[in-house]
Amino acid sequence: MTTTSAPATPTLAPAPGAPASAPRSALSELSQETLALTRRLFLQLARRPSTLVAGVLQPLIWLVLFGALFAKAPEGLLPEGMSYGRFLGAGVIVFTAFSGALNAGLPVMFDREFGFLNRLLVAPLRSRSSIVMASVLYITSLSLVQSLAIIATAALLGYGWPGGAGLLLVLVILLLLVFAVTAMSLGLAFALPGHIELIAVIFVANLPLLFASTALAPISFMPTWLGWLAALNPLTFAIEPIRAVYAGHFSLGEVVLVAPYGSLTGAACLGVLAVLALGLFLLIRPLLDRKLT
Repeated sequence: MTTTSAPATPTLAPAPGAPASAPRSALSELSQETLALTRRLFLQLARRPSTLVAGVLQPLIWLVLFGALFAKAPEGLLPEGMSYGRFLGAGVIVFTAFSGALNAGLPVMFDREFGFLNRLLVAPLRSRSSIVMASVLYITSLSLVQSLAIIATAALLGYGWPGGAGLLLVLVILLLLVFAVTAMSLGLAFALPGHIELIAVIFVANLPLLFASTALAPISFMPTWLGWLAALNPLTFAIEPIRAVYAGHFSLGEVVLVAPYGSLTGAACLGVLAVLALGLFLLIRPLLDRKLT
């Protein structure tokens, strides 16, 4: 008995000129990894929203209490007869972004201590830079949300509104400051032995940098030595342009900071913040390359 075999199924070859399934680009893979790691951080925030609440509540208390405390300050006490609430608003906005960025290293430090960072380092990631980029994206988003909440609250309290173009400029200034402080915090997270040391540095640096800036008082009110410290403080380079925006006469060529060493325009303050952010990221890059390999 003869058995007839079934005809083989023909193999369909791709049509001439049809695009083959190209591998995903390095950029898309890096973006996917970064967004996945960023989503993890936001999920942690959703489970423990106290971080976001405290980051808004503390500067809000400062804004309300200090604004009320000096509400009856005599006219002419501040530059251009500005009310103390409006004067203080710029300082609290910057301090909110600064405080949030200063905590950027804590999630990375906890990942180090609990062993999750080691798992990421042995995972088949396209680039381990996504670990750092996710932290930067998360902290930047969180700091801006907190700062926008303070801006809205200041407007409700009658301390002014920067306007559409002014708000955009305020966000640019805050981004530059957040990038710089985030770089410093991430560097500390990899350089220090544990979260206790990192928290100690945060506590030690937080309030002294606030008081040694123009957040609460102008340089003209300060003793000489404190005026020099305030004039060199990175927070001051962010506060004074934002204060000029709230005063309604900001331009890049206008003097916004009269320091003991000279006068600085808005463009010069932005340039200082940009150089500081770039310099700190370049400074910590060798450390990150060494720790993430």
